[in-house]
Amino acid sequence: QVQLVESGGGLVQAGGSLRLSCAASGRTFSAGWFRQAPGKEREFVAAITSSGGSTYYADSVKGRFTISRDNAKNTVYLQMNSLKPEDTAVYYCAARSPRVRSSNWYQRRDEYDYWGQGTQVTVSS
Repeated sequence: QVQLVESGGGLVQAGGSLRLSCAASGRTFSAGWFRQAPGKEREFVAAITSSGGSTYYADSVKGRFTISRDNAKNTVYLQMNSLKPEDTAVYYCAARSPRVRSSNWYQRRDEYDYWGQGTQVTVSS
């Protein structure tokens, strides 16, 4: 019913910038970005409510990354600035259907219903 497609990944040098896009089919949902490096757990990066009124960020990216959305285009973005080698990972877009939330819903993998295929981000030093 809902499909998510990420794009915009690539290879950049440390200090550079990249913008990821997540194109969604169907209705507007709350959405998040997660990332996973080889051998590591998938971790929360950023999230945004369906209206765009609230955003959430992992401490590791706060001040460097910005999540936004354009509901007319059914697209969620992740602007990544001042990239570090530690940011290297596969980045996944996720969407959450409307329902009651836990207080920390935005950072929990099990709170999301739909996932994209991922896009590789590699930051060289």
